[in-house]
Amino acid sequence: MKRDKPFTTGRVAASKGMAFSKSPVLAVRLPDWRSRVVLFVLFAAFAALGLRALWLQGMSTQFLQKQGKSRYERTLELPATRGKIMDRNGQVLASSLPVKAVWAIPEDVLASPPEKLTQLARLLEMPEAEMRKKLDSDRTFVYLKRQVEMDVIAKIEKLKITGLDTRKEYKRFYPQGEVMTHMVGFTNVEDVGQEGMELAQQKSLVGAPGSRRVIKDRLGRIVEDLGFSREPHDGKDLTLSVDSKLQYIAFTSVKNAVEKFNADAGGAVVLDVHTGEVLAMANYPTYNPNDRKKLTGAQLRNRVITDTFEPGSTIKPLTVALGLDTKRITPNTVFDTGSGRIVVGGRPIRDLHPKPMLTTSGVIQKSSNIGVVKIAQMIPPQEMWELYTKVGYGQAPRFGFPGPTAGRVRPWKSWKPIEYANMAFGHGLSVSLLQMARSYMIFARNGDIIPLSFVKVNEEPVGQQVISPKTAAQVRTMLESVVGPEGTASRAQVAGYRVGGKTGTAEKIVNGRYSRTDNIGYFVGIAPMSKPRFIIAVMVDNPRGALRQGGNVAAPTAADLAANALRAANIPPDSSVTDIIIPEEPLEEGL
Repeated sequence: MKRDKPFTTGRVAASKGMAFSKSPVLAVRLPDWRSRVVLFVLFAAFAALGLRALWLQGMSTQFLQKQGKSRYERTLELPATRGKIMDRNGQVLASSLPVKAVWAIPEDVLASPPEKLTQLARLLEMPEAEMRKKLDSDRTFVYLKRQVEMDVIAKIEKLKITGLDTRKEYKRFYPQGEVMTHMVGFTNVEDVGQEGMELAQQKSLVGAPGSRRVIKDRLGRIVEDLGFSREPHDGKDLTLSVDSKLQYIAFTSVKNAVEKFNADAGGAVVLDVHTGEVLAMANYPTYNPNDRKKLTGAQLRNRVITDTFEPGSTIKPLTVALGLDTKRITPNTVFDTGSGRIVVGGRPIRDLHPKPMLTTSGVIQKSSNIGVVKIAQMIPPQEMWELYTKVGYGQAPRFGFPGPTAGRVRPWKSWKPIEYANMAFGHGLSVSLLQMARSYMIFARNGDIIPLSFVKVNEEPVGQQVISPKTAAQVRTMLESVVGPEGTASRAQVAGYRVGGKTGTAEKIVNGRYSRTDNIGYFVGIAPMSKPRFIIAVMVDNPRGALRQGGNVAAPTAADLAANALRAANIPPDSSVTDIIIPEEPLEEGL
């Protein structure tokens, strides 16, 4: 038998003339065309790279230029100056001062001498350990401190610390400090409004930032300015309705009242009868917006707008006005108040100072609960609810100020007889001091009510008629008698001026029950009565001591405020009475 030839498909080494491999396992079995394909692919790849290089280097350079610029070119944001806030007379209440933010490249700054870092920490008013903690970062950029004053920046620059630089920004400054802060508000470190009109008018005040292209080196230093890409546009200035003089008077009066009566807090608001402008709005305790290191909730609360309370006796003129306007009663209608006690729905209602017989005017002057209840019993609940709605109770005010409360007025269909009776003299519903002050517009004006405004008004707004002008005049006469020697607000008298108003006292609800020790005293008044110009409302929260009623704490505070406000506004006296007569035991409304 003939032997087969051994498998010799391997290539022969040219140099030695022998087979590359004698084992069939190690023999190369690839066809020749595959090597040619690989060679062709490699050639094509190198050709493509060559063409791409030719395209980028010779025909199209935009891509490489763009990539190169990204390594050294930067776009800086240029902050816009926030608009100024001024009072109605042009006095500046808030302005932006130029400051700088200090930032660092941690690696470079940490390489500086330790004594320079110690000096830097001292200038930045921060512990050195805290500063080093910020610098101990993997980031290439870190803020050390924002809004640093320019004089401090000058001292920092003298240190010549490598990797340390500054960025221009603005810091808000409030010249009037704590006096105006609840009206104006404040901004945060990013120049964004947080409270008050700074928050309400954020969009118009903030402006539009610009941008600028520059070339920086690796240390962040600008080596070339390439010009503006967008110009910054400053924010619009804002003129408020507030009068700085009246605001200071209101703030001082409230502060003195809180300290005198050892109260928890207080608030006051002054409205312009003709325009609806808020001329003053003060709260105490307060805070300094230029230094907000230690803030509490009590300091931040704008009690005039956010706090609600039962209006108490201050609502009685509304009940009487509705009875007069619907011709169910007249100013001389006589009511039998008996012994000062009646029962409605199984619940007793009492007068603190009972009088057997009282006219409608006497009901207001003596603040008779029984008299007001008897008037309310002549009026359908729906009509009373509609009156409350027209004057703004139970509705969130829309006057462009953040955080107003709506208060609470339940639907009239759910009122029980005793609940309706309580509402007639101010219990079972809640309002804010600002809502209460606005509702007295219908008495100070000719029976109509106008919107409130926190910005300056150039034209008198059109009002909504609520009661007739005749009814408004009749109620004004009654309110003036309340401030007389025989009324519950005798301490609200102002020498040389005719003043009218109504006191109120409400027990605070503690743990779901009316407290016998905690209460709020308030007063809402109109001045001068001959030609009403101001509505003044004052609230004293939880006064401690023998004097607790609104007639004893809020009325004299309002008198002090009114006296100074009328003189500051150059309103001539309308009364020849200069000697104020206050009884030894003034009439007080009940708690």
